Amino acid sequence: MEEEQGLGDLLLQPLKYHRNLVAYLKEAEPHVWEWAQSADVRRQQADEVREAMLRETYRLEPHAHPAGFEACHAAMDKLSIHAPVTLYQAADGTMNASLCFIPGEIHLVFYGPILERLDAGELLALMGHELAHYCLWSAEDGTFFNASRILDHTLSHPDATPSHRETARLLSLHTELYADRGSAIAASDIAPAISVLVKTMTGLSAVDPAAYLRQAEELEASNPKSMGNSHPEAFLRARALDLWWRKQPNLEAWLEKRLLGPLSIEGLDLLRQQELTRLTKKFFAGFLSQIEGTSEEVLTQVRRFFPGFQSREEPLDYQEIGAARIDDPTRNYFIALMFDCAMADPDTRDHVMLAAAKTAEVIGATDLFKAALKRNLGWTKQMTDRLIAQAAKAA
Repeated sequence: MEEEQGLGDLLLQPLKYHRNLVAYLKEAEPHVWEWAQSADVRRQQADEVREAMLRETYRLEPHAHPAGFEACHAAMDKLSIHAPVTLYQAADGTMNASLCFIPGEIHLVFYGPILERLDAGELLALMGHELAHYCLWSAEDGTFFNASRILDHTLSHPDATPSHRETARLLSLHTELYADRGSAIAASDIAPAISVLVKTMTGLSAVDPAAYLRQAEELEASNPKSMGNSHPEAFLRARALDLWWRKQPNLEAWLEKRLLGPLSIEGLDLLRQQELTRLTKKFFAGFLSQIEGTSEEVLTQVRRFFPGFQSREEPLDYQEIGAARIDDPTRNYFIALMFDCAMADPDTRDHVMLAAAKTAEVIGATDLFKAALKRNLGWTKQMTDRLIAQAAKAA
Protein backbone atom coordinates (compact mmCIF):
# COMPACT_ATOMS: atom_id res chain seq x y z
CA MET A 1 0.00 0.00 0.00
CA GLU A 2 1.31 3.44 -0.87
CA GLU A 3 1.77 5.88 2.00
CA GLU A 4 0.06 8.71 0.12
CA GLN A 5 -3.30 8.23 -1.58
CA GLY A 6 -5.09 10.96 -3.42
CA LEU A 7 -7.49 12.25 -6.01
CA GLY A 8 -5.64 14.39 -8.50
CA ASP A 9 -3.40 16.64 -6.43
CA LEU A 10 -5.41 16.13 -3.22
CA LEU A 11 -3.24 13.81 -1.15
CA LEU A 12 -4.24 11.87 1.93
CA GLN A 13 -1.43 12.78 4.30
CA PRO A 14 -1.04 12.82 8.10
CA LEU A 15 -1.91 16.19 9.58
CA LYS A 16 0.61 18.44 11.27
CA TYR A 17 -0.59 17.38 14.74
CA HIS A 18 0.02 13.70 13.91
CA ARG A 19 3.63 14.34 12.92
CA ASN A 20 4.39 16.69 15.80
CA LEU A 21 3.01 14.23 18.36
CA VAL A 22 4.98 11.30 16.94
CA ALA A 23 8.17 13.37 17.02
CA TYR A 24 7.49 14.33 20.65
CA LEU A 25 6.79 10.76 21.80
CA LYS A 26 9.89 9.39 20.09
CA GLU A 27 12.07 11.97 21.80
CA ALA A 28 10.37 12.21 25.21
CA GLU A 29 9.37 8.55 25.69
CA PRO A 30 11.84 6.39 23.72
CA HIS A 31 11.36 3.28 25.88
CA VAL A 32 7.58 3.47 25.66
CA TRP A 33 7.86 4.00 21.91
CA GLU A 34 10.07 0.93 21.56
CA TRP A 35 7.54 -1.13 23.54
CA ALA A 36 4.65 -0.05 21.29
CA GLN A 37 6.73 -0.85 18.20
CA SER A 38 7.57 -4.40 19.30
CA ALA A 39 6.30 -7.34 17.25
CA ASP A 40 5.00 -9.16 20.35
CA VAL A 41 2.75 -6.24 21.32
CA ARG A 42 1.38 -5.97 17.79
CA ARG A 43 0.72 -9.70 17.61
CA GLN A 44 -1.12 -9.66 20.93
CA GLN A 45 -3.26 -6.72 19.82
CA ALA A 46 -4.20 -8.48 16.57
CA ASP A 47 -5.22 -11.66 18.39
CA GLU A 48 -7.39 -9.66 20.79
CA VAL A 49 -9.16 -7.91 17.91
CA ARG A 50 -9.95 -11.15 16.06
CA GLU A 51 -11.33 -12.79 19.18
CA ALA A 52 -13.47 -9.77 20.09
CA MET A 53 -14.95 -9.62 16.59
CA LEU A 54 -15.93 -13.29 16.65
CA ARG A 55 -17.40 -13.03 20.13
CA GLU A 56 -19.29 -9.74 19.88
CA THR A 57 -20.48 -9.36 16.27
CA TYR A 58 -22.15 -11.14 13.35
CA ARG A 59 -19.71 -11.79 10.50
CA LEU A 60 -21.13 -10.80 7.12
CA GLU A 61 -20.65 -13.00 4.06
CA PRO A 62 -20.11 -11.58 0.53
CA HIS A 63 -22.94 -13.54 -1.08
CA ALA A 64 -25.46 -12.26 1.48
CA HIS A 65 -24.28 -8.63 1.55
CA PRO A 66 -22.78 -7.92 -1.88
CA ALA A 67 -23.33 -4.13 -1.80
CA GLY A 68 -21.19 -3.70 1.31
CA PHE A 69 -18.31 -5.75 -0.08
CA GLU A 70 -18.48 -4.09 -3.48
CA ALA A 71 -18.34 -0.62 -1.91
CA CYS A 72 -15.48 -1.67 0.33
CA HIS A 73 -13.39 -2.99 -2.55
CA ALA A 74 -14.17 0.07 -4.67
CA ALA A 75 -12.99 2.36 -1.86
CA MET A 76 -9.89 0.22 -1.38
CA ASP A 77 -9.05 0.72 -5.06
CA LYS A 78 -9.38 4.50 -4.66
CA LEU A 79 -7.09 4.43 -1.62
CA SER A 80 -4.59 1.93 -3.08
CA ILE A 81 -5.20 -0.66 -0.35
CA HIS A 82 -4.59 -4.35 -1.00
CA ALA A 83 -5.65 -6.65 1.85
CA PRO A 84 -8.23 -9.34 2.70
CA VAL A 85 -11.56 -7.96 3.92
CA THR A 86 -13.90 -9.08 6.72
CA LEU A 87 -17.10 -7.18 7.52
CA TYR A 88 -19.14 -7.45 10.72
CA GLN A 89 -22.50 -6.25 12.06
CA ALA A 90 -22.62 -5.29 15.74
CA ALA A 91 -25.63 -5.47 18.01
CA ASP A 92 -25.54 -1.74 18.84
CA GLY A 93 -28.49 0.07 17.24
CA THR A 94 -26.77 3.45 16.76
CA MET A 95 -25.83 4.13 13.13
CA ASN A 96 -22.06 4.10 12.78
CA ALA A 97 -19.03 2.13 11.60
CA SER A 98 -15.49 1.51 12.80
CA LEU A 99 -12.23 -0.09 11.76
CA CYS A 100 -10.54 -2.65 14.00
CA PHE A 101 -6.92 -2.30 13.00
CA ILE A 102 -4.78 -5.32 12.17
CA PRO A 103 -1.80 -4.73 9.85
CA GLY A 104 -2.39 -6.35 6.48
CA GLU A 105 -6.08 -7.09 7.14
CA ILE A 106 -9.30 -5.06 6.84
CA HIS A 107 -11.86 -5.55 9.62
CA LEU A 108 -14.86 -3.20 9.46
CA VAL A 109 -17.71 -3.20 11.96
CA PHE A 110 -21.13 -1.68 11.21
CA TYR A 111 -23.61 -0.52 13.84
CA GLY A 112 -27.36 -0.09 13.53
CA PRO A 113 -29.08 0.05 10.12
CA ILE A 114 -26.31 2.06 8.46
CA LEU A 115 -25.84 -0.32 5.52
CA GLU A 116 -29.54 0.02 4.69
CA ARG A 117 -29.76 3.81 5.16
CA LEU A 118 -26.98 4.84 2.75
CA ASP A 119 -27.15 5.08 -1.02
CA ALA A 120 -24.31 3.79 -3.23
CA GLY A 121 -22.28 7.02 -3.11
CA GLU A 122 -22.69 7.41 0.63
CA LEU A 123 -21.74 3.79 1.22
CA LEU A 124 -18.56 4.38 -0.78
CA ALA A 125 -17.84 7.47 1.35
CA LEU A 126 -18.44 5.53 4.56
CA MET A 127 -16.01 2.83 3.47
CA GLY A 128 -13.46 5.47 2.49
CA HIS A 129 -13.66 7.06 5.92
CA GLU A 130 -13.05 3.80 7.79
CA LEU A 131 -10.39 2.62 5.37
CA ALA A 132 -8.56 5.93 5.77
CA HIS A 133 -7.95 4.92 9.38
CA TYR A 134 -6.21 1.85 7.99
CA CYS A 135 -4.12 4.05 5.67
CA LEU A 136 -3.02 6.29 8.53
CA TRP A 137 -2.26 3.50 10.96
CA SER A 138 -0.40 1.45 8.35
CA ALA A 139 1.74 4.37 7.16
CA GLU A 140 5.43 4.56 8.05
CA ASP A 141 5.52 1.11 9.66
CA GLY A 142 2.62 1.85 12.00
CA THR A 143 4.10 5.05 13.44
CA PHE A 144 0.77 6.82 13.90
CA PHE A 145 -0.97 3.74 15.25
CA ASN A 146 1.82 3.49 17.84
CA ALA A 147 1.08 7.02 19.02
CA SER A 148 -2.62 6.22 19.39
CA ARG A 149 -1.90 2.95 21.19
CA ILE A 150 0.52 4.61 23.63
CA LEU A 151 -2.11 7.17 24.59
CA ASP A 152 -4.82 4.53 24.94
CA HIS A 153 -2.64 2.58 27.36
CA THR A 154 -1.70 5.74 29.24
CA LEU A 155 -5.34 6.68 29.77
CA SER A 156 -6.08 3.23 31.17
CA HIS A 157 -3.81 3.98 34.16
CA PRO A 158 -5.16 5.88 37.19
CA ASP A 159 -2.20 8.29 37.17
CA ALA A 160 -3.01 9.60 33.68
CA THR A 161 -2.84 13.39 33.73
CA PRO A 162 -5.18 15.97 32.18
CA SER A 163 -2.48 16.65 29.57
CA HIS A 164 -2.57 12.98 28.54
CA ARG A 165 -6.34 13.12 28.16
CA GLU A 166 -6.18 16.34 26.18
CA THR A 167 -3.51 14.89 23.89
CA ALA A 168 -5.60 11.79 23.23
CA ARG A 169 -8.64 13.98 22.51
CA LEU A 170 -6.79 16.17 20.03
CA LEU A 171 -5.17 13.19 18.33
CA SER A 172 -8.61 11.65 17.82
CA LEU A 173 -10.03 14.91 16.43
CA HIS A 174 -7.24 15.24 13.88
CA THR A 175 -7.53 11.58 12.93
CA GLU A 176 -11.23 11.99 12.15
CA LEU A 177 -10.49 14.92 9.85
CA TYR A 178 -7.90 12.78 8.07
CA ALA A 179 -10.47 10.00 7.68
CA ASP A 180 -13.07 12.44 6.32
CA ARG A 181 -10.61 13.26 3.54
CA GLY A 182 -10.38 9.56 2.75
CA SER A 183 -14.16 9.52 2.55
CA ALA A 184 -14.18 12.27 -0.07
CA ILE A 185 -11.38 10.64 -2.07
CA ALA A 186 -13.23 7.33 -2.14
CA ALA A 187 -16.47 8.98 -3.27
CA SER A 188 -14.71 11.48 -5.58
CA ASP A 189 -16.83 14.22 -3.97
CA ILE A 190 -17.45 15.79 -0.57
CA ALA A 191 -21.26 15.68 -0.83
CA PRO A 192 -21.58 11.95 0.00
CA ALA A 193 -19.04 12.34 2.81
CA ILE A 194 -21.02 15.18 4.38
CA SER A 195 -24.26 13.29 3.86
CA VAL A 196 -22.85 10.35 5.84
CA LEU A 197 -21.85 12.72 8.64
CA VAL A 198 -25.39 14.08 8.91
CA LYS A 199 -27.10 10.71 8.62
CA THR A 200 -25.01 9.16 11.38
CA MET A 201 -25.60 12.25 13.52
CA THR A 202 -29.37 12.38 13.01
CA GLY A 203 -30.44 8.90 11.94
CA LEU A 204 -32.34 10.41 8.98
CA SER A 205 -32.78 8.47 5.77
CA ALA A 206 -32.49 11.52 3.48
CA VAL A 207 -30.43 14.69 3.98
CA ASP A 208 -29.21 17.65 1.91
CA PRO A 209 -25.41 17.94 2.26
CA ALA A 210 -25.27 21.34 0.53
CA ALA A 211 -27.83 22.75 3.00
CA TYR A 212 -25.84 21.39 5.92
CA LEU A 213 -22.64 22.94 4.59
CA ARG A 214 -24.43 26.31 4.42
CA GLN A 215 -25.56 25.75 8.01
CA ALA A 216 -21.96 25.02 9.04
CA GLU A 217 -20.74 28.19 7.32
CA GLU A 218 -23.20 30.29 9.33
CA LEU A 219 -21.34 29.30 12.50
CA GLU A 220 -18.07 30.84 11.29
CA ALA A 221 -18.84 34.21 12.86
CA SER A 222 -19.01 32.70 16.35
CA ASN A 223 -15.55 31.14 15.93
CA PRO A 224 -16.45 27.92 17.75
CA LYS A 225 -13.64 25.71 19.03
CA SER A 226 -14.24 21.99 19.01
CA MET A 227 -15.20 20.53 22.37
CA GLY A 228 -15.61 17.00 21.01
CA ASN A 229 -14.15 14.15 23.04
CA SER A 230 -13.32 11.83 20.15
CA HIS A 231 -14.83 13.42 17.03
CA PRO A 232 -15.06 17.09 16.06
CA GLU A 233 -18.59 18.41 15.87
CA ALA A 234 -20.20 17.53 12.53
CA PHE A 235 -20.38 21.17 11.40
CA LEU A 236 -16.64 21.58 11.96
CA ARG A 237 -15.90 18.37 10.09
CA ALA A 238 -18.02 19.53 7.16
CA ARG A 239 -16.28 22.91 7.04
CA ALA A 240 -12.80 21.38 7.40
CA LEU A 241 -13.49 18.92 4.58
CA ASP A 242 -14.87 21.65 2.32
CA LEU A 243 -11.83 23.88 2.90
CA TRP A 244 -9.45 20.99 2.19
CA TRP A 245 -11.36 19.95 -0.93
CA ARG A 246 -11.21 23.52 -2.27
CA LYS A 247 -7.49 23.73 -1.35
CA GLN A 248 -7.91 26.87 0.73
CA PRO A 249 -4.47 28.31 1.64
CA ASN A 250 -5.51 29.25 5.19
CA LEU A 251 -6.55 25.70 6.11
CA GLU A 252 -3.74 25.08 8.63
CA ALA A 253 -4.46 28.29 10.52
CA TRP A 254 -8.19 27.49 10.45
CA LEU A 255 -7.61 24.00 11.86
CA GLU A 256 -5.37 25.32 14.64
CA LYS A 257 -7.98 27.87 15.61
CA ARG A 258 -10.93 25.46 15.49
CA LEU A 259 -9.32 22.37 17.01
CA LEU A 260 -6.73 23.85 19.36
CA GLY A 261 -7.83 27.41 20.04
CA PRO A 262 -5.59 29.91 21.89
CA LEU A 263 -2.84 28.50 24.09
CA SER A 264 -4.47 27.90 27.47
CA ILE A 265 -2.69 26.89 30.65
CA GLU A 266 -5.99 25.35 31.77
CA GLY A 267 -6.11 22.86 28.87
CA LEU A 268 -2.60 21.87 27.82
CA ASP A 269 -1.82 18.76 25.84
CA LEU A 270 1.71 17.32 25.83
CA LEU A 271 2.77 19.41 22.85
CA ARG A 272 1.50 22.66 24.32
CA GLN A 273 3.10 21.87 27.65
CA GLN A 274 6.37 21.80 25.75
CA GLU A 275 5.43 25.00 23.91
CA LEU A 276 4.53 26.87 27.11
CA THR A 277 7.84 25.81 28.68
CA ARG A 278 9.69 27.26 25.69
CA LEU A 279 7.68 30.49 25.81
CA THR A 280 8.20 30.83 29.56
CA LYS A 281 11.97 30.62 29.32
CA LYS A 282 12.09 33.19 26.53
CA PHE A 283 9.60 35.37 28.41
CA PHE A 284 11.90 35.50 31.42
CA ALA A 285 14.79 36.46 29.17
CA GLY A 286 12.84 39.26 27.53
CA PHE A 287 11.41 40.50 30.80
CA LEU A 288 14.70 40.58 32.69
CA SER A 289 16.42 42.36 29.78
CA GLN A 290 14.32 45.42 30.69
CA ILE A 291 15.75 45.51 34.23
CA GLU A 292 19.19 47.06 34.49
CA GLY A 293 21.46 45.10 36.80
CA THR A 294 19.16 42.14 37.49
CA SER A 295 19.94 40.97 41.01
CA GLU A 296 21.08 37.48 41.93
CA GLU A 297 17.92 37.03 44.02
CA VAL A 298 15.74 37.53 40.94
CA LEU A 299 17.90 35.17 38.88
CA THR A 300 17.63 32.58 41.64
CA GLN A 301 13.85 32.84 41.42
CA VAL A 302 13.95 32.23 37.66
CA ARG A 303 16.33 29.30 38.12
CA ARG A 304 13.67 27.54 40.18
CA PHE A 305 11.99 27.04 36.80
CA PHE A 306 15.10 26.76 34.62
CA PRO A 307 18.30 25.70 36.41
CA GLY A 308 21.33 27.29 34.80
CA PHE A 309 19.27 30.15 33.35
CA GLN A 310 21.33 33.15 32.24
CA SER A 311 19.97 36.62 31.52
CA ARG A 312 21.52 36.48 28.04
CA GLU A 313 19.07 33.77 26.94
CA GLU A 314 17.15 34.44 23.70
CA PRO A 315 14.25 36.83 24.50
CA LEU A 316 10.64 36.29 23.50
CA ASP A 317 9.00 38.07 20.61
CA TYR A 318 5.87 39.24 22.42
CA GLN A 319 3.79 38.66 19.30
CA GLU A 320 4.00 34.96 20.24
CA ILE A 321 1.79 35.69 23.23
CA GLY A 322 -0.33 38.35 21.59
CA ALA A 323 -4.07 38.83 22.06
CA ALA A 324 -5.17 36.04 19.71
CA ARG A 325 -2.43 33.56 20.65
CA ILE A 326 -3.13 32.97 24.37
CA ASP A 327 -6.17 33.22 26.64
CA ASP A 328 -6.67 35.23 29.84
CA PRO A 329 -5.65 32.44 32.28
CA THR A 330 -2.35 32.18 30.41
CA ARG A 331 -1.87 35.94 30.51
CA ASN A 332 -2.45 35.76 34.27
CA TYR A 333 0.23 33.06 34.40
CA PHE A 334 2.79 35.42 32.84
CA ILE A 335 1.69 38.19 35.20
CA ALA A 336 2.24 35.87 38.15
CA LEU A 337 5.76 35.08 36.90
CA MET A 338 6.56 38.80 36.88
CA PHE A 339 5.18 39.18 40.40
CA ASP A 340 7.40 36.30 41.56
CA CYS A 341 10.43 38.14 40.19
CA ALA A 342 9.36 41.37 41.85
CA MET A 343 8.89 39.75 45.25
CA ALA A 344 12.26 37.98 45.08
CA ASP A 345 14.29 41.08 45.98
CA PRO A 346 12.90 44.07 47.92
CA ASP A 347 15.79 46.24 46.74
CA THR A 348 14.82 45.93 43.05
CA ARG A 349 11.07 45.53 43.51
CA ASP A 350 10.12 48.96 42.17
CA HIS A 351 12.20 48.50 39.00
CA VAL A 352 10.78 45.02 38.41
CA MET A 353 7.19 46.14 38.93
CA LEU A 354 7.69 49.00 36.48
CA ALA A 355 9.00 46.53 33.90
CA ALA A 356 6.02 44.28 34.66
CA ALA A 357 3.56 47.10 34.00
CA LYS A 358 5.24 47.94 30.69
CA THR A 359 5.25 44.27 29.66
CA ALA A 360 1.58 43.87 30.56
CA GLU A 361 0.75 46.77 28.25
CA VAL A 362 2.76 45.25 25.39
CA ILE A 363 0.97 41.88 25.63
CA GLY A 364 -2.48 43.45 26.00
CA ALA A 365 -2.91 42.47 29.63
CA THR A 366 -3.07 45.80 31.47
CA ASP A 367 -6.58 45.24 32.83
CA LEU A 368 -5.64 41.77 34.04
CA PHE A 369 -2.46 43.22 35.53
CA LYS A 370 -4.45 45.81 37.50
CA ALA A 371 -6.84 43.14 38.78
CA ALA A 372 -3.91 40.94 39.81
CA LEU A 373 -2.28 43.79 41.72
CA LYS A 374 -5.43 44.17 43.80
CA ARG A 375 -6.18 40.45 44.10
CA ASN A 376 -2.69 39.07 44.70
CA LEU A 377 -0.74 41.95 46.22
CA GLY A 378 -3.49 43.98 47.88
CA TRP A 379 -2.62 47.18 46.05
CA THR A 380 -4.98 50.14 46.24
CA LYS A 381 -6.32 51.85 43.13
CA GLN A 382 -4.10 54.85 43.82
CA MET A 383 -0.96 52.70 43.94
CA THR A 384 -1.98 50.89 40.78
CA ASP A 385 -2.79 54.07 38.83
CA ARG A 386 0.55 55.56 39.83
CA LEU A 387 2.46 52.54 38.53
CA ILE A 388 0.51 52.43 35.26
CA ALA A 389 1.17 56.14 34.72
CA GLN A 390 4.89 55.64 35.36
CA ALA A 391 4.95 52.76 32.86
CA ALA A 392 3.18 54.83 30.21
CA LYS A 393 5.64 57.69 30.70
CA ALA A 394 8.64 55.34 30.53
CA ALA A 395 7.30 53.74 27.38
